Amino acid sequence: MRTAIISDIHGNLTALEAVLADLQITTPDLILHGGDLADNGSSPVEVVDMVQSAGWQGVAGNTDEMLSTPAAFEEFAAQLPALETIWAPAREMAAFTRDLLGADRLAWLRRLPKTQVHGAVALVHASPDSRWRSPFMQATDAELEQAYRGMPQPTVVYGHIHTPFIRHLNNTAQSGRCIANSGSVGQSHDGDRRAAYLLLDDSVPTIRRVEYDVDRELKALSACGLPHADWVKRILQTASPQMP
Repeated sequence: MRTAIISDIHGNLTALEAVLADLQITTPDLILHGGDLADNGSSPVEVVDMVQSAGWQGVAGNTDEMLSTPAAFEEFAAQLPALETIWAPAREMAAFTRDLLGADRLAWLRRLPKTQVHGAVALVHASPDSRWRSPFMQATDAELEQAYRGMPQPTVVYGHIHTPFIRHLNNTAQSGRCIANSGSVGQSHDGDRRAAYLLLDDSVPTIRRVEYDVDRELKALSACGLPHADWVKRILQTASPQMP
């Protein structure tokens, strides 16, 4: 059984198309998405429509929730008022994207579940308890075990941090479990501008990196009318988090 997990596309159609071409090579039996499909990108409508028409099962990410249920975002943002310099432009970008998506696509995003379980694999966007909070790559085995203690499956996969990794837990209560991050298709944060996704081949995980035309996507961002598109362009150019 071969499973591909595609996460954090963020409206980057250029990167998604490159990943789709790579999937023709890896030929997974099952494709799941890890959420954060549309916000902060040049082509939110096209990405959501493509994922819907492909019939991929998946989970809601924090920006999917931000788009479809703005009050949930405001509740989270209120807990971190020091980050208002990020929240303010994020609101403007979400409002623009929300208008493009329309009621039916937003309703579809709203219906996405928090978790997906397929045999020995469990998928969440960030953690079982939150779409907004998850461990970072530098987390200890004990911290990873604590974060995903409620998910007994041998392999747990999440996205959210845009930094792919694979960790086999040792010397913990759940020794031998695999906790993996799928990375991001559309906005890498690990210094590597290529798209990333996770491939599980009979439960053996591999991070796939896929070249795509970053310059083409930068041009699409310039032309799409998205507020604060220059912020997103700097993220794509550097493959790292940036301030607005």
